[in-house]
Amino acid sequence: MIPSPTSRRGQWLTLTAALLGWMFDGLEMGLFPLVARPALRDLLPNPTDAEVGRWFSVIIAGFLVGAATGGVLFGWLGDRVGRIRAMILSVLTYAIFSGACGLSTTVWQMAGLRFVASLGMGGEWSLGVALVMEVWPDRSRAWLAGVVGAAGNLGYMMIALIALALTGVKDLSGTIAALGVGTETATWLGANSGWRVLMLVGILPAALTILIQLFVPESGRWEAEKRRGATSHWQTRDLIGVLIGAAAGCGIIALWAADDLSLGLRVAGSLAGLVVVTAGYLYPIVRFVQRAEASDADRDREPGTTVRDVIGRLLLAAALSGVALLGTWGSTQFAPTFADKLTGGTVPEAKAYTQAASAFGAVIGCVTAALMGGWLGRRVTYALLCVASMASIAGLYQLNDSYGPTYLCWSFAAGTITAAFYGWLPLYLPELFRTKVRATGQGFGYNFGRIIAAVGVLQLPTVMAQLHVGWQGACTAMSAVYLVGLGLIWLAPETKGRPLPP
Repeated sequence: MIPSPTSRRGQWLTLTAALLGWMFDGLEMGLFPLVARPALRDLLPNPTDAEVGRWFSVIIAGFLVGAATGGVLFGWLGDRVGRIRAMILSVLTYAIFSGACGLSTTVWQMAGLRFVASLGMGGEWSLGVALVMEVWPDRSRAWLAGVVGAAGNLGYMMIALIALALTGVKDLSGTIAALGVGTETATWLGANSGWRVLMLVGILPAALTILIQLFVPESGRWEAEKRRGATSHWQTRDLIGVLIGAAAGCGIIALWAADDLSLGLRVAGSLAGLVVVTAGYLYPIVRFVQRAEASDADRDREPGTTVRDVIGRLLLAAALSGVALLGTWGSTQFAPTFADKLTGGTVPEAKAYTQAASAFGAVIGCVTAALMGGWLGRRVTYALLCVASMASIAGLYQLNDSYGPTYLCWSFAAGTITAAFYGWLPLYLPELFRTKVRATGQGFGYNFGRIIAAVGVLQLPTVMAQLHVGWQGACTAMSAVYLVGLGLIWLAPETKGRPLPP
């Protein structure tokens, strides 16, 4: 059954809602790197730098595991009940719980709320990409992918500018009190660089759900699949696999957060945990495809529909995404923290300026990479990005020993190149999956890469200890992951010039 095309107005409404969702998604993700040091020093009793660094890695890793889980959960929901309903729930989840982080009184509360918020962030990416790519014509995919990635990084830049504005307020607590808030509460909110106020900003995206609910049309491709009965093959009981996978992911974090475990036990436990995570996240997708194959109403047997085909593409998508995500979260995400270290904390705005420079570069990089993918092809573009990313990370961390204009220029360059993958991935991942598994498939592929990144981020303290280097040395060493991507991309199918699979 051929779906009816979405009207031009519907296409633009869909794109607007998705871009706002991605922008706020980026804003939420950019919050914690900015508030991490003052927040952890506030929530931990007399912490050392090592303790702050360990909790920073744990919370970042928890965020990545949560986003991976949310990508599969909300992707499953989007394929089961529709892109729009699932998007509304995902945005509400990340807005409410991200804002609630500003009310944390212990570090465990912060970690838990950040984990739940990340479920919605991971889900919104996969749902928005699926929806936009399905309602717009094939010829628009390259530039659409570019603006997808750019919107998220625009959110990063927005929260950096908001942080800069807050640092310019001389008496933040007094300003809050002037708004009618009690003196004691105002003092509590404004203390320690006002990190709680910045986190509370995260609740703003909740208003976006009104736009989505009232005006954005559902994907015609998904509605056609629903009429065929294909969506009925998704079963709620299969989500037990995702829950088991999420528990295993959290177990990996616990292994590296503990102080008294041997390196061998941590490595063995992490490898076993990754196997469980992979199997758990794949389980609902595999069961769906098995039911679809057994159904008399769905015996198309076209390429990309068998269990073997789907699993192969899922693992390929996860590996390609994992390289990009580990390269970012294990290197350039630490640029604001490194800037703060270079200044000894004497330049409060250094973190925000660094993140703004990196995010501005990322906006440019995402659009450029997507257009390059449409022009040069998907594989060549990915390979070029791998080589350029290694060079930019080495320049950022090895050629700078002080904060200043040169450091900001390198932050801009590293942000432009390493974040360019997030313009390439929205172009390529939807092309690997058919409509009936697209949201779940790309949700798994992109967000399982976050599990890989989470495990990698947890290794940074170990890399520092083993190589006797600081953050800059560990982040530079982590960029070697791009060598894996450089070899892996040539095993991937080239999809340039092909229509989006039906």
